[in-house]
Amino acid sequence: MRKASAFAVAAVALLLGLAPTSAASRADYAAVALNVLPPGEDGGFTIGAHSLDQLKLYDGLTPLRGSVTARDLTRFFKPAHLGMTGERTTRTERPPGRPGLKILRDRWDVPHVFGRTRADTEFGAGWVTAEDRGFLIELLRGPGRISALDVPGLDAFSLVGSGRVVVPSAATESFLASQVALAQEAGPRGRQLIRDTDAYVAGINAYNRSHGVQTATWTRNDVIAIATLIGAVFGKGGGDEVRRSEFLSALEERLGAAKGLQVWTDLREQYEAKTQQALPGTVIDDGSFVPAGPAAALRVPARAPAHMSNAVLVGAKRSANGHPLFVAGPQVGYYYPQILMELDLHGGGLDARGAAFPGVSLYVLLGRGPDFAWSATSAESDNVDQYVETLCGGDDVHYLYQGACRAMDTFDAGTLRGAPGTGQPDLPLVFRTTVHGPVIGYATVQGRRVAISQARTTRGRELLAALPFQDLNDGRVRSAKTFLQAMAGQDFIFNWFYADSRDIAMFSSGRLPLRQAADSLGLPIPGAGPDDPSGYLSASRHVQAIDPPSGAIVNWNNKPGAGFSSADDNWAYGSVHRVDLLSAGIAARQKHTLASVVGAMNAAATQDLRVVRVLPAISAVLDGSAAPTPRAEQMLSLLEAWRASGGSRIDRDLDGKIDDPGAAIMDAAWPRIADAVMRPVLGPLVDRLAALMPRDDPPNAGGSSYLTGWYGYVDKDLRTLVAESRGQPPPPGAFATRFCGGGDLGACRASLWAALDAAGAELESAQGPDPAAWRADATGERIRFAGFMPNTMRWANRPTFQQVMTFSRHR
Repeated sequence: MRKASAFAVAAVALLLGLAPTSAASRADYAAVALNVLPPGEDGGFTIGAHSLDQLKLYDGLTPLRGSVTARDLTRFFKPAHLGMTGERTTRTERPPGRPGLKILRDRWDVPHVFGRTRADTEFGAGWVTAEDRGFLIELLRGPGRISALDVPGLDAFSLVGSGRVVVPSAATESFLASQVALAQEAGPRGRQLIRDTDAYVAGINAYNRSHGVQTATWTRNDVIAIATLIGAVFGKGGGDEVRRSEFLSALEERLGAAKGLQVWTDLREQYEAKTQQALPGTVIDDGSFVPAGPAAALRVPARAPAHMSNAVLVGAKRSANGHPLFVAGPQVGYYYPQILMELDLHGGGLDARGAAFPGVSLYVLLGRGPDFAWSATSAESDNVDQYVETLCGGDDVHYLYQGACRAMDTFDAGTLRGAPGTGQPDLPLVFRTTVHGPVIGYATVQGRRVAISQARTTRGRELLAALPFQDLNDGRVRSAKTFLQAMAGQDFIFNWFYADSRDIAMFSSGRLPLRQAADSLGLPIPGAGPDDPSGYLSASRHVQAIDPPSGAIVNWNNKPGAGFSSADDNWAYGSVHRVDLLSAGIAARQKHTLASVVGAMNAAATQDLRVVRVLPAISAVLDGSAAPTPRAEQMLSLLEAWRASGGSRIDRDLDGKIDDPGAAIMDAAWPRIADAVMRPVLGPLVDRLAALMPRDDPPNAGGSSYLTGWYGYVDKDLRTLVAESRGQPPPPGAFATRFCGGGDLGACRASLWAALDAAGAELESAQGPDPAAWRADATGERIRFAGFMPNTMRWANRPTFQQVMTFSRHR
């Protein structure tokens, strides 16, 4: 009878949406659940015990390269159980006024939130966000409003920490609040999202009140604004068509219209384009673009290129334990406070643990549920377009649309205050808009003045992007199929990955416009109306998979699927991509363990893509020719030996120098080699190409590296030249243009040897005559945390937040 009563109470609790606050045991079907998020959970002004404790885990794995054992996993990752199973409670929090809420902290200070009701749990999520990232979320509130509106020329993320305060206008707050209506229209899930947001905001405000934090009261609009930093900064692609159009204009001026367009098409590496003829009015006169709007009077440092991510999933048939293996995470850069935080949410139907972006951490965004894990990488798909607006009415504020001359609207977003003590003036945030979006500047087309506007498909819709996370957090996702259904509702541009005890899956999400065939060349779109997109790509046409025949899903921001074009500002999907490093590690064995998958990831994390993937093409061209000096010959031999040993940039003994001399040689030689290949055709425009996409993105840029398209340019052109010299067919996707030596093998060889020898002269002058003694600086490429923390880590090209998971059972 007592047993029946207990069952009845539990059943009633479930029906009422309640959850027990017990922290001891939860349904957890993971056989192994581990993660890491450096430097630590604590993000306060004072560096404490939990500010740096995960840094040593992350850094400790790196020297192992591919030799990772099962024991190493628990040495260099921390437990990621649901609830407090197997964990020791180090402190307990009981927020006032919430008797149904308890927050337990484990030995890594990760907050485990247990609520009797869903509102309790969401309140707790807000409370721990204010506690662990209160300083950071205050910095994000204003810039979030900049990103929500796409204020022309202002990079919202660069304003974070700048000391400049955004004072929003009533129009800005109204624009943000309009998203609540969209959520209400989304039905019960949308209305639940609003209730969750309100409880979350209440938790932030309660923490601030109880701890005397002097700040403006948080509202729904703050959450919406910060959500746009994910959508408008990390979850978008494209929007650089004008600059690239100017480059096409420069190519046509140098090479002629036909040859210029041919070279442009080669450099884009976009073979899914449906036309190779530029539309009239879309080629911007070179050098004619002038920015408009607030940024025209403001110098804000450009944000560094977005950091990237990777995912390695091995299916059950290739797993030694018979269940899928999951090693994945986002690479969001390295900051203190870290721009992700970890939390564990339980109650009222919520049951998930993982990482979230502070300020929108009402749900776990990347993590795990009871019997599955999920993660994401940047997808590089295209949801931003620039439009050429034909001016009319004899001024700069009227434009033609659908046959009528329309007046541009004016949007007053508020004021950007000058940073205290800098003498910076306040800046009014006023800009023009068309039906397509904000006017970002003016240019000319064949001498005729035009306006340029910019459209982002997720603008004004960011709050709705939380709905798939609601499904992941409250149990609606129960299989690979339901995972794909959930992520089909995600408007942001990401690749999503999933594993449970049976299946692996991926879905490439985004609100992708269906452009006219003539607009596929990556140039600005004519703004008169007929070329507007006809709708959005249906879920069934997005790249997706469950248990692919290969038995693995591997992604490092590469093209998500064959025949799927990238964003117009991404020219890096060529013959060489850093995912090749991960793919080789997974292909090296038929059956994998979690340790071997982590080992494949960790080996790739310190490899130099240039020596592993591009050197063979360079050596093939030089094969059979005489080096100009013994030094140059020795340099090539050292590079080949470095490649044979794995091409790692490791500094094992921490003497501040990379162990192998090949790193120093490649660092000095690569820019010269890249120019030697491309300059015969591009001439002085080689530097213009480098301005659109750098020749190199080596480790000393910090964190994520080796994502430029120049590696593919060099590799493909040289392989084509060798094939033709041998009477063989060109490689797949060969360029129409022959770049190195203008297509002459002898001239190409001479230029490559000269580049290598010039690098040798530079290194000899700095480090002496023996190439075997040359070393590259490892200290300069150590990972540094942006913010006010001096600690550093060895360079490792891997996710910031990383999960290591395998599940043995299913609900």
